[in-house]
Amino acid sequence: MKEKKSGILGSSSSLAVIKNNLGLLIAFLVLCVGATAVLGDTFFAWKNFSNVIKQLSTNMFLACGMTLVIMLGGIDLSVGSVIAMVGCFAAGFISYLGLPSGAAILLAILLGACLGLFNGAVAAFTTIPPFIITLATMNIGRGIARVYSATKTITVSDSFFKSIAATYVGPIPIQVIYIVIVVALTAVILNRTQLGRHILATGGNMQAAAYSGVNTKVVTLFVFVYSSILASLAGIISSSRLFSGTHTAGESAEMDAIAAVVLGGTSMAGGSGSISGTVFGVFIIAILNNIMNLYGIDASWQYIVKGIVIMIAVFIDYFKSRNEK
Repeated sequence: MKEKKSGILGSSSSLAVIKNNLGLLIAFLVLCVGATAVLGDTFFAWKNFSNVIKQLSTNMFLACGMTLVIMLGGIDLSVGSVIAMVGCFAAGFISYLGLPSGAAILLAILLGACLGLFNGAVAAFTTIPPFIITLATMNIGRGIARVYSATKTITVSDSFFKSIAATYVGPIPIQVIYIVIVVALTAVILNRTQLGRHILATGGNMQAAAYSGVNTKVVTLFVFVYSSILASLAGIISSSRLFSGTHTAGESAEMDAIAAVVLGGTSMAGGSGSISGTVFGVFIIAILNNIMNLYGIDASWQYIVKGIVIMIAVFIDYFKSRNEK
C-alpha cells in the first residue's frame, strides 16, 4: 500500500503534484494543442471555457467520491442514477408539493444519501461485491426517478433553485467555487485525517487493517455515503442548471467518473491514488468531451472513444501494479 502524505492534494508541494502527474499534464496539454489546431479560437473562447467548467463540475463531484470508493477497493455504479433521482425529487418537492427550495434540496439529498447508506451497509456487512450491489441500486435509483417523474421533465420556476448553478462571481461561474470546496474537502479527508489513512489501509488489505484496529465497516459505510452525497449535490447543481429534474439526467455519468479516477492513477485494486490525479483526470475527460462535441462527433463514437480511454487506463494500472509486486 502506498500512502501519499502531507500536501493537501496528496504531495508535499505544488512541484511534487506536477511531477507525480507529469504524464497527465502532458496528455492535457497535447489535447489542448490538438483542440486548438482543429477548432481554432472556438476552443479557447471564454464562453466555451465557461461551459466546460459548468459541465465538468458534475463529474468532479462524482470523481471525488469515486476516488475514495475505488481506493477502498470498491466501485459505485449508482452515482449517475442518484443524480437523476435527487434532481427529480428536488424539482418535484418544489413544483408539486410546494416545499421551500432549501427544505426540498435537503430532503432530496437525504434520500440520495440513504441509497449510499444501503450500498455501504451491504458492502460492509456481507460478502456481496460492491459491483453487484451498486449495479442493483443503479437500476433502482433510475427506476425511482422514472416513476416519480412519470418519465416527464419536472420544470422548476423557483429563483433560488435556479441561482444555484446560474450565479457568477465576476466572470467566473459559481461552479468553480463548488469544485474548489469539494476537491479541498476530499483532499483533507484523505490526506489530513485518520479516516483517510484508514481508507487507504482498508483498500490495501482489509484483513490486516481490521487486525490493526481499523473499523473497516464504519470506513466502508462512510465512503459509500460520501459518494452518494456528492452525487446528490451534483444532481442538485445539474437540475438547477437545466431549471428542471429529469429521469435521464446522469446517464453514463458513472463511466466518466470511473474513467477520470483510473486515468488519474488510482488503482482499481485499492489502497493507492490521489485527489490531484483525479482532478487532472476530470479535466482530461472534460476536454475530450468538449472537443468531440464541438467537432460534431456522433454520441455513439464518443462512447467508443471513452471506452478505449478507460481500457487504456485500466491496462496501465494493471501493468503498473504487476511491476510493483
